[in-house]
Amino acid sequence: MVEIIRAVVYGLVQGFTEFLPVSSSGHLELAKAILGDGSMPEDSLLMTVVLHAATALSTVVIFRKDIVAIFQGIFTLKNNSETQFGLKVVISMVPAAAVGLLWEDGIEQLFNKNILLVGGMLLLTGLLLFMADRAAHTTKDVSIMHSFIIGLAQAIAILPGISRSGATIATSVLLGIDRAKAARFSFLMVVPLILGKMAKDIMDGGLSMESAQALPLMAGFSAAFLSGLFACRWMIALVRNSQLKYFSFYCFTIGTLALAYAIFS
Repeated sequence: MVEIIRAVVYGLVQGFTEFLPVSSSGHLELAKAILGDGSMPEDSLLMTVVLHAATALSTVVIFRKDIVAIFQGIFTLKNNSETQFGLKVVISMVPAAAVGLLWEDGIEQLFNKNILLVGGMLLLTGLLLFMADRAAHTTKDVSIMHSFIIGLAQAIAILPGISRSGATIATSVLLGIDRAKAARFSFLMVVPLILGKMAKDIMDGGLSMESAQALPLMAGFSAAFLSGLFACRWMIALVRNSQLKYFSFYCFTIGTLALAYAIFS
């Protein structure tokens, strides 16, 4: 029962913080430290992959019409807006995919209750969000060059404590992109990466599950999926209404507390 409750907590943390610009990876590391999670790295990896799969599915559900339109545009082999959007998503994946493939082992070492790093990166996330909140509103769309720059932000956000959605949306807004379009691109660009990471882990044989893990994994998946549906819709409205500064204050607060915890505990 304790494992199921813990999995639900992790699912709720992942579901809300994957879309809200406060770093899902950072909050998961904080949650593990607070709950005294002593699970083996491979068990933690399996739970992380399952939770990310849940939030990826919630993204697919929210943007199902957009995703269908993109695939239709690609398969018609025409140079239309959907095909161009699909190309931009592919370009945005390159930096994060390269970082993940080249430095996978080093990155995994960072996800081991490294609270000092999480605290520092949360402060950086807060600064990005504060700057983006003060940026002027525009109606500009994402360009090819923009997609690569946003992809670089996504690659940097692999570090625990830097919000992926916060980094990509803030970068987009600072580049002068329309806020609603920035949120849409940010959420859609991560889906192929998550699915690709899952496929790689499965092919590498790094994800093995025992029968005792089934219920906690199902509980975590359900919690992440349902909370992700809510958080995704909420975040789109928040970005459109220029309310990123409140999340910057949150990141400043949690980042400072995390640093204090790491230094004085």
